[in-house]
This record gives sequence, C-alpha cells and structure tokens, in this order.
Amino acid sequence: MLLFSLLVVSTLATAKLLEYDFHIGWVNANPDGAFERPVIGINGQWPVPAIIGNVGDDVVLHVTNNLRNQRTALHFHGLFMNGTVHMDGPTQITQCSIRPGRTFTYRFTLQQPGTYWYHSHHRGQYPDGLRGPLIIHDPANPYAGVYDNELVLTLSDWYHSSVKILNTEFLSKTNPTGAEPVPQAALLNDTQNLHVPVVAGSTYLVRLINMGALAAQYVWFEGHDMRVVEVDGQYTKPAPAEMLYLSVGQRYSVLLTAKPGSLAAAGSANFPIMASMDTDMFDVVPKDLNYNVTGWLVYDEAQPLPAAAEVSVFDALDDMTLVPHDEKPLLRDVTQRVQLDIKMDNLADGANYAFFNDITYQPPRVPSLYTALSAGDLATDPRIYGEYTNSFVLEHGAVVEIVLNNMDPGKHPFHLHGHEFQVVHRSPPQAGSFAGENVDDIELMQTPMRRDTVVVWPNGNVVLRFVADNPGVWFFHCHIEWHVTAGLAATFVEAPLELQKSLVIPDDHLAACDAIKVKTKGNAAGNERDFLDLTGERTAPRTLPEGFTAKGWIALGFSSIVGIIGMAVVVWYGLSEPLEQKLWREDAPNERGYATIPTSDEDSPARQHASQSREDVPILSAME
Repeated sequence: MLLFSLLVVSTLATAKLLEYDFHIGWVNANPDGAFERPVIGINGQWPVPAIIGNVGDDVVLHVTNNLRNQRTALHFHGLFMNGTVHMDGPTQITQCSIRPGRTFTYRFTLQQPGTYWYHSHHRGQYPDGLRGPLIIHDPANPYAGVYDNELVLTLSDWYHSSVKILNTEFLSKTNPTGAEPVPQAALLNDTQNLHVPVVAGSTYLVRLINMGALAAQYVWFEGHDMRVVEVDGQYTKPAPAEMLYLSVGQRYSVLLTAKPGSLAAAGSANFPIMASMDTDMFDVVPKDLNYNVTGWLVYDEAQPLPAAAEVSVFDALDDMTLVPHDEKPLLRDVTQRVQLDIKMDNLADGANYAFFNDITYQPPRVPSLYTALSAGDLATDPRIYGEYTNSFVLEHGAVVEIVLNNMDPGKHPFHLHGHEFQVVHRSPPQAGSFAGENVDDIELMQTPMRRDTVVVWPNGNVVLRFVADNPGVWFFHCHIEWHVTAGLAATFVEAPLELQKSLVIPDDHLAACDAIKVKTKGNAAGNERDFLDLTGERTAPRTLPEGFTAKGWIALGFSSIVGIIGMAVVVWYGLSEPLEQKLWREDAPNERGYATIPTSDEDSPARQHASQSREDVPILSAME
C-alpha cells in the first residue's frame, strides 16, 4: 500500500539549473503483489523519480548505465527539444545507445509547460520499468488560481516477464498472427490499492499519464466529475468529463474538486479511483486477468474503502471535441503531404511485422541525425537515410499534412517527436482510407485540438497538420511498444541544411558511438564516400513469395501422389467383396478363383480359415 504525496506547485521568478545523476540499474520489485521480478530502477530505487521544474529551467542529466547486460537511452516524451534535437533520445535516430559502464549527459531547457514523461527509447526497454513523470510548472498558467494542490497519477500495464523475453516471443514465427503480449496487471502510480489523501472542499489539478506498453485505459473517479484543462502539454478550454480514455503516451490534466465535508460524510467518506485496461486491444483476454486497478480518494483513513461500482458501458470523453485555450485556428495552405498506410503482415521468416507504405522500419547503421549533419547538400535527398527508415524530408516552414490510413483491425496511438500537431480530422472505426481529394478545409475541425499522441481507430483514418519550424530529425511511430519493435515507424528529416548551420554534436555523444563501434558519418549503410550507395544497410526479411516456391511445388507434388495412392487403395478395397465372404484358394472350384465360404455355421473349417487369413493381411486391415 502506497501513501501518495501531493506535489505542491512552486513558482520561481528566475530559472534554475536542475542537475541530476541517474545511475540506471536492476532492482527487484513486486508492484502488483503477485510476482517479484527484476525491473530497471534509478539510483537503486523503483519507481523512478519524477523530474519537476519550471518553464525556463535548464536540465543537466548525467546518465550512467549500470545495467551490465543492456544498453539504454532516455527520451523526454512531448518536449520539442527546439535547438537541441541531439538530446531527444531515440537510439539510431538522434544518438547512439549508452553502453554499460558509460556516462552520457543530456542538456536542454524546459521550454513548454505541462504534463510529460521520460522513458527509455532503446529496443522497447521501458516496460521493464524505466519511465517516470516529467512535470513543468508555468508561471503563466491560466488555471493557477483555480486549484489548491496538484496530484500526479500514472497509469501503466505490467508484465511479469522481461521485455527481452516478450519481444523474442512476439516477433517470432511461433506468433504468426502478431498477437501482442497481454499484461498481467494494471497499475496506478506503479502499485495497486493506491491511497490518495484529499481534503474536503479542496480543488486539485490531477495530472494523468499513461506510461504503459500496450493498453489504453479508461479512468474515472466515483462520485466526482472532472474538467479537462490540458492534453499533452496544451491548455484547453474547460471541458466536463465523467470518464477519460488515455492511450499509451497520452496525458490529461483535470480539475477535480473534493466534496465538502458534510456531503462526503453523508455518503461514503472515501471514493474509488478506477482505471480499466481496454481489453479490445488484446487478442485473447486470459480468464484470470484482472484488467481493472482500484485506488481511493481518501477523505478519512479511519473509514472503510468501498468497493467500486460495476461499469458495463465505457463512455469516455471524445477528445476531438476539445478546444485549445488559445483557440489557434486550423492550419491552411498545406505545402507538403505525407500519406502513411498502416498494415501488419508476415515476412519470409514467419514473423508478423508492422508497415508504413509496405516498409517495415529497420534502424540505420549511422544515426539519422548524424547522416543529415555529414551529408552536405545531399541531406535533402531522402534516399541517403535508407530504404527501410521511411524517411521524409520536410522543408523549413512548410505546413505539413500527415494522412494516416489504418488498414489494420486494431487501434494505434501515434506519437510525433519534436512537435505538436493539430488533429484536423478523425474518422470513426471502419471508415477506410481518407478521401482527401473530396474533402475541403471547411469540413475539417476549424479550431482543432493540438497534441503529440493521437489514436487512429480500427480501419479508420486520421489527418494531422503542423508547421515544420523545428529543424531536426524526428521519429514518428506507434506508441504500442511491441509495434515499434515490429517496425511501425517513420523518420521526418526537417530542414537539414538549416540544421547543419547550427548544431554541433558534443564529444561525449560521439564517444558513445565509438564505444559500440557505430560510425558518426555517412549514409544509412555507413558509407561516407558515396551517400547514394546503400550497400550493407540493414534490411527487413524478404517478403513472402506469391504462389509456390520450388520447395512448395515439391511438397505439393509429393503430398498429391501420396493422397492419390491412398484414395485408390480405399476405393479398390471398398469395391471388393468382404473378406468374410471370399477367400483365395489355389484349387478354387469356380471360374473366378474363389471358394464359397459357408456363412451359416461359424464353427466350420472354412470360417476358421477365413478368420486366420484376415490376420495375414495387416495392410488391408490398416487401410480399413
């Protein structure tokens, strides 16, 4: 049982230096009370610490990898990293992974207020526990005078097996349907049975963060209404809600007012906090899975904790109805369009992969940022970033439109690094691809909500718009961690020539590459002499051939011959007279060579002889 502490808002007049030493290593934990396992902690502790600062603060974060058996890296989810793209964190995109025993320093300024989080961005590592809140307070917060205190509530799914084991099982020929690993539990603040002390009559800003690997979660507070005031770091007009739906990667801030003392005492003194995993995202729901997790708003510790009421219908707020607080209008005059068609399919190794435009992402041999910085004028040619990186070069200042067509029957939450985007259109499920040529701007959201992570519904579509005003190399991917591993990712190379004028990679970043023998110049194949020669780049397994291969034809022929012989034997035997009625004899008295066997007397010599003869034909007996 965990006693949750309130985070008190503090506003400072001047920026501070926030310097941290994170020693990342294995610790043991048992957050669901059912299974103790190694998890990735920081400074010997888990859950990991929150990073909390104010707009304008400078962060210096020294990361030492003490995992011994794994590399690592950190990404600061939702931060634009304007001017510091090399601090964004995804390995082989903006940096090399940090080898065990080495230290790597991240330096950046907190420029955006709101609710964020940080997590490992190396080979799907963060579901092993390396993820925590990142909160940036705002002296100009338009809701600062409305609430008394803050709460942070993290949501997550939890696995008893390690990511390494789960990834191996997931991306395997033994899992041809691509069924994602189903978690063993849901957690609130990395525990269960969470107690959140509240004071009657007080109003709280509750920051909700889904730090899971797969499951979206429904969230509600029994007996209490919410008012949404922020999503993914963007202030909104107040929007009433009884229930929210958070995909992995998404955040909401809500105002929640505790009941006055008299009303609380008249009913229950304490109220359940409920989170429920979206089981539609699981191929199979195990019978023993408890997909709910319960906490409590505790007004009086001496009073009992009531059981949560049963909910049969999940009716969450539609985030497309949210309006940004600044009412920024729809971006018009699109200058670059990117269409990404989503599908899942098998390749020749038998595993099930994820695809954008029939390409499953494979990491380049040189981090894409380093390719952009070392390619000169060729940096604007998307070919140099590799055939399997889904790279798109964006012009500086372009109004970019991304059309996502989901050809898969599952839900997918997509996250864009380095930007927020306007969600200008989202279809209902089963709507098919976006018919862009038949849609005018007037039919789109005129004051669209902005966020950095959005869900596209099964077999539906989403249209996003943003301004390419942040030179860098930015990852765009599904935030279901298993789908990143399976290749559902793309790369946006934004204003690379502008980037070359302003960015110098620090020595310790280059040293991280040297420690794992990764080049820091050249194309996706590591070729720095001819950037258009991609010989040696990482490639995906071959596609499954259409029709039969030579081995397939041989197998088909052999099976057909065996089947024909088998059928012929069955037919031949089925058309012959029963053995009980005939027996071959060399001295047959009739012209057909058969001796008639008496059937009326079972003790006759002929009947006995016939019985013995049946045992002498085991092949026919087996065929029978």
